[in-house]
Amino acid sequence: MPQLSQAGQQLVQDLSQRHGVSTDAVTHMLIAVSNGNGTMAQFSHPEFGGSGQWMQGGMTMVSDLFNYQLKSRVNNICSDIANQLANHQLVPFSGSFQSQSQNGVSSQTQAAGAIGSANSLFVPDPESNWWPSHLGSPNALGSQNNVRYAYFANISRLAVKTGSDVWVYDTLNHQIGGFSQQQGGGSSITFTSQFGTISLSSLPVVTRNGVTQSQPQPMNYAPSSNSQNGESVIDTLERLGGLLQKGYITADEFATKKADLLSRL
Repeated sequence: MPQLSQAGQQLVQDLSQRHGVSTDAVTHMLIAVSNGNGTMAQFSHPEFGGSGQWMQGGMTMVSDLFNYQLKSRVNNICSDIANQLANHQLVPFSGSFQSQSQNGVSSQTQAAGAIGSANSLFVPDPESNWWPSHLGSPNALGSQNNVRYAYFANISRLAVKTGSDVWVYDTLNHQIGGFSQQQGGGSSITFTSQFGTISLSSLPVVTRNGVTQSQPQPMNYAPSSNSQNGESVIDTLERLGGLLQKGYITADEFATKKADLLSRL
């Protein structure tokens, strides 16, 4: 169970007195609303009639269907909590990565550490701010399986944690909107941007565990214009070949990009 900060404890006391419920009930609902990214909650507490659901601007459901007084109390408490969470949020809830699907398998990314790392009402988890501190605050957070992501759009950086290793990538001219991790025997990770689906391995690595990495000249994923000639396509293919030889992309990824480039000639 996440620990409340001093501000969180004070909020619980205030809401307990305001709505006439115990601090335990308020704490339970605070965590439930936070888990719902400030817009919904699934709760189960005797002071709220057992199990129920709340949605911001929508319906409130309690076990006692016709207890409108209880519904009103739940809605008021959740609405107050949602407003306070928004005021204390360090990383916007909307900054979580979107779900992706690859090879027919859907994979859902989740907001990473919404409790304890992104809201000052909770005591930060020591493992929450796992990226290098000089990157600052991320614009988006996500996690999938054993991989965690932190995207810093303003400085074109992407931090990825796999196991105990932390990689920092240069995102070039990509505007990242989601990730997908291939299921099964492979471990290929892709992301989506305004240029489509791209392999994470094609991005230049800036640092690994704080150590600067040397990389070949990265590919430019900007769409080709009518003025682009065959020589520029060949140059890109040569860079692709270099990435393939060094193991930064797979043979399948090389073949797919090669076919795409040759179709532009």
